[in-house]
Amino acid sequence: MTRIVYEIVEHDEGWAYKLGDVFSETFSTHDKALQAARTAAAEQQVGGDDEEISFQDARGRWHYEHAEGGDRPEVVVDDRSNA
Repeated sequence: MTRIVYEIVEHDEGWAYKLGDVFSETFSTHDKALQAARTAAAEQQVGGDDEEISFQDARGRWHYEHAEGGDRPEVVVDDRSNA
């Protein structure tokens, strides 16, 4: 199972959540950033319909896969900021 971790961090004179090296918008308070991360995490848990997907890799080859709509990642909000 895939695991997604949203981390609460100080960013751009405010607060944000980030996933890997990607930051959310900047929020004026820690609590607003935390709530936004919790909302994003909850949305990750919403299943959908099964779909057939296709994508092209870096070598230009096409791949075709079946994606199950109920296959959702584990999502964690990591708030070590002590704010």
